[in-house]
Amino acid sequence: MIDIHCHVLPGIDDGAKDLQESIALINLSVEQGITRIVATPHIHIGIYDNNLKIINDAANIVRDELKAQGMNIELSVAAEVRICPEIILFAQQGLLPFIGDYQEKKVLLLELPSSHIPAGADKLIDWLLNFDIIPMIAHPERNRELQRYPERIKVFQQRGCLFQLTAASLLGQFGELPQLTSERWLKEKLYTIVGSDCHSIKRRPPKLLEARNVIAELIDEEYAQQLVHDFPNLISKRLFS
Repeated sequence: MIDIHCHVLPGIDDGAKDLQESIALINLSVEQGITRIVATPHIHIGIYDNNLKIINDAANIVRDELKAQGMNIELSVAAEVRICPEIILFAQQGLLPFIGDYQEKKVLLLELPSSHIPAGADKLIDWLLNFDIIPMIAHPERNRELQRYPERIKVFQQRGCLFQLTAASLLGQFGELPQLTSERWLKEKLYTIVGSDCHSIKRRPPKLLEARNVIAELIDEEYAQQLVHDFPNLISKRLFS
């Protein structure tokens, strides 16, 4: 399996608090059967002001420790970017970390607020697409407006956005509504990938294998494999070449 949404870099967002927890989370990922990880720390203006240098520096510390411990897993980096007007400037300046490529466009892991769809989101999506960037909407099932009005996902779907399901949503760890919403969209085959979105050993450990097994039972084995391996590999393979 390949995990292209997780928060395993130490001390730069609300994920792993230190190197010890980073390695512990990655160990759990290996035990799950994950062979490649794309670490995606938050970029959220004024809260997590991460950039490419901060992210790469943190990743190099983790890589050195993985090598020292002889751990057999590949680590690359991108970011989970909160939707905001500044994304346009970041894109123009080449400052956005992408999780890979799809249909000759860069793929940006884009996070909505948990409460609503911001005004102008459709126009920002259009601008990104015209700039050869495909947004992959992170865990849309956790957005409360989309939980109440799931048909509004079509604003993004009809534009060609991709969608990432968070494993814990499907497993009911964020409550009933995210779980029911994710089940509905799985049945519609809306999602492109499943990510662990793991943050910590105690609160939010990686549960990608458990989610994969639920999807295989709920839908079928082929779609489960596409979500945890085939599509993540297709999108992120440039990061590991």
